[in-house]
Amino acid sequence: MNLPRSMNVVRADRVGTAAALRLVDTPVPRPGPGQVLIRVESASVNFADVKRRRGDDYPFPTAYPFVPGSEVAGTIAALGAGSDGFSVGQSVFALVGGDGQGGYGQFALAYSPQVTALPPGMDFDTASGIVVAGATAMLLVRQAARLQAGESVLVPAATGAVGSLLVQLARHTGANCIIAAISPVQRKTERAIQCGAHATVDYTRADWASKVTSLTGGRGVDVLFEASGGPVLEQGLRALAPFGRAVVYGAASGRPATLGERSIVSLLYDPVPNQSLTGFNVGTWFMQRPDVAGSAIGELMGLIAAGAIRMPEITTMPLRDAAKAHELLEARQATGKLVLKPWN
Repeated sequence: MNLPRSMNVVRADRVGTAAALRLVDTPVPRPGPGQVLIRVESASVNFADVKRRRGDDYPFPTAYPFVPGSEVAGTIAALGAGSDGFSVGQSVFALVGGDGQGGYGQFALAYSPQVTALPPGMDFDTASGIVVAGATAMLLVRQAARLQAGESVLVPAATGAVGSLLVQLARHTGANCIIAAISPVQRKTERAIQCGAHATVDYTRADWASKVTSLTGGRGVDVLFEASGGPVLEQGLRALAPFGRAVVYGAASGRPATLGERSIVSLLYDPVPNQSLTGFNVGTWFMQRPDVAGSAIGELMGLIAAGAIRMPEITTMPLRDAAKAHELLEARQATGKLVLKPWN
């Protein structure tokens, strides 16, 4: 494949608002040893991209300037030495961006162990969301929370990319009460129910945790999956049952959360004994337990192929609208998955 000399990317040159993202022209990189160059057809937008752009706490530092985006799908444009098992022109999806040069561009580099052949019948837009959102949801359900059939689940932000998968996976696992905590928008309510939620609550109301408790017969939920932080996490913890497990996989609000009037010691005693609070970061799973993370992706692809799980509703946007995509995520106006199209 003849490679162009330059390409369009969206780059952040500094910490800032979505306005810090600029469409610029840069040289097309060449793959080094063990690397694969991908012609990007679909670049997934994740909230982690927002956090890094605005300088929030993150598991590893961000060096500016950087190109956001951690997962892409497309075709292989070139192979570095030692990238065995792949061929130019092959359709793949991949985890990218470890060096700060991510997926918001027309081409992206990935290391071959983080590249997966596109399954038959799967389109680029769908595949671009499997690595981060898909693996996150699978690992949260199977590993972090170890959800069991017959348990109850609370999922704030249940219409987002990860949230909608969590609702479906909880239903598939056999959870007997799945409560979606969402903002009061009719389409979000409909979406949550379509994904498999048994009930919804409005988490913009001050007393929403009491409604969750009421929906569970006064007991509370066995599992809380939470990614907003701040008051949403504080309220969610109040709705946790004895022996309940809260798994925190993000802090989208950027606001700190506390246990309020309670203390860690209070988790040992009545009225809420034996609860657990677990932090989760999907990147750490890929770095330290790649075999488990890879198995999670494989299981999810099997469920999708069998029709048991549907990937989130996808909204595509031109690459030049990356700043708008970030604004939608920050304002919590997006449902499903946002995907950038670099060649549109």
